[in-house]
Amino acid sequence: MDELGDRTVRRVMTRLIPLLGLIYMVAYIDRQNVSYAKLQMVGDLGLSEAAYGFGAALFFIGYCLFEIPSNLVLERVGARLWFARIMASWGLVTLLLAFTPNKAMFYVLRFLLGMAEAGFFPGVLYALTLWFPQAHRARAIGLFMVASAFANAVGAAIGGMLLDLDGSLGLRGWQWVFLATGIPALLLVPAVLRWLPRGPEEAPWLSTAEKAWLAATLAAERAAAGIVAHGNPLRALADLRVLMLCGAYLGFPLAAYGLSYWLPTIVRGFGVSNTANGFLNVIPWLLVALALWWVPRHAARFADPRWHIVAPALIGAAALVASVIVPGAAAKFALLCIAAPAIFSGQPVFWTLPPRFLTGAGAAAGFAAINSVGNLGGFVAQTVVPRIRDETGSDLAPMLFLAVCLLLAAGAVLLVERRLPRHPRA
Repeated sequence: MDELGDRTVRRVMTRLIPLLGLIYMVAYIDRQNVSYAKLQMVGDLGLSEAAYGFGAALFFIGYCLFEIPSNLVLERVGARLWFARIMASWGLVTLLLAFTPNKAMFYVLRFLLGMAEAGFFPGVLYALTLWFPQAHRARAIGLFMVASAFANAVGAAIGGMLLDLDGSLGLRGWQWVFLATGIPALLLVPAVLRWLPRGPEEAPWLSTAEKAWLAATLAAERAAAGIVAHGNPLRALADLRVLMLCGAYLGFPLAAYGLSYWLPTIVRGFGVSNTANGFLNVIPWLLVALALWWVPRHAARFADPRWHIVAPALIGAAALVASVIVPGAAAKFALLCIAAPAIFSGQPVFWTLPPRFLTGAGAAAGFAAINSVGNLGGFVAQTVVPRIRDETGSDLAPMLFLAVCLLLAAGAVLLVERRLPRHPRA
């Protein structure tokens, strides 16, 4: 890559990724705060673990149903306006969750939260295809997803502390969790409207030459891969390769949400306080951040990226099972600290697969379809996994289930990657 290209990619990376990452961090905290609120909310609302898990999982139903329509609207109106709308609505619903009076309202608000947030993550994935050439896309996605790791770390640190505010100003600790995590989303809306361009052509911080280089590079990549935009973007949903990627991706968020949802409960079993629980949970998410930074960079050195998706999945599956089998709280926690980065680190490379055959509105629809099906894994993780635990009375059975899902996902990636156009560097 010449000096102009290097300067353009670096400028886009430094201007775009920090803002998108900050938004994603707030979104992820809003999504995961329910795992800490659970520690008090179950008793206050008189819910069983399974009933609470179902309510938490309703987020993913709303998310799945509205993700494709949301992404198609984003493709028309641009990321700036649509991301601002998404943030305003999810912040408001999160604040309302702080005043949930009963099980029925908890169910309604979790579903509405999924509707509100639908389209943000796949919208970012689609937007990044407009800003980054293929060779730099995995690194950009990895740096963006680092925000999810920091979100879990920050959420873990403040989740326990907020619970320990129980009784302050007449509010329960779980109410403080929702209030403190909903307000930042609303505060970021003006920042998005001011600093996020609709696309490269509207970026005031790119020169005319940089805009021209980026447009020419992306057009050349699409031509070299033989990518043709679908006249009807919904036709992309019938593409066999999109359907195969939907199935392949399912196992990754299932394992990720299964781990992140239950990790605070697992650590509490070590006999620590709420605050200590929160700070212990920071450790695996810092390791996730490191892995999300390193794995895409390492993958960029190779023409064939698939093993940077498959190998982490295999390591994660083994670590999940071993975390139950080995004796001792320290050893169990260490294995969970291996499982977490392994589960997450291959995902940025996975998301470079759809743009190898999709573009335009078809890419927006494809990203949304794959992510919406994958996020059904979150629903499964928060409903089926606790049911497996309740029915079997075993800690091993849920982890075996998550491990098998990761193994199936790894096999599916190997199968589908052979049907895609060759990687541009191959």
